[in-house]
Amino acid sequence: MTAPNELRLLPWSGPGGKPCYLSTDAQGGYMSRLADSIESAQLDTAVELLTLASETLNSQDAALGDVRTLAMELTEALRDVLRVASSRGHLLALRDPALQES
Repeated sequence: MTAPNELRLLPWSGPGGKPCYLSTDAQGGYMSRLADSIESAQLDTAVELLTLASETLNSQDAALGDVRTLAMELTEALRDVLRVASSRGHLLALRDPALQES
């Protein structure tokens, strides 16, 4: 069993937006692979939205509604990317004792 400080933050939320964690000793297990796949998709989406944001903000013809929709999508993508960064940062710290001391 994984110790509580070694739980993996999953890339999705539970009821009420609460974080979900995975406790497993199997790094290549089904849930770990699913979380990796979802994290990858979330990061890909963020890259696509960043490109779209640059194009939209550089356009003189961008409608206010389009900019508002883009801002909402960027906010969601940023939330996902921060969750991925937090999860991966925690995992790196667990694997590298030098990171635990800083």
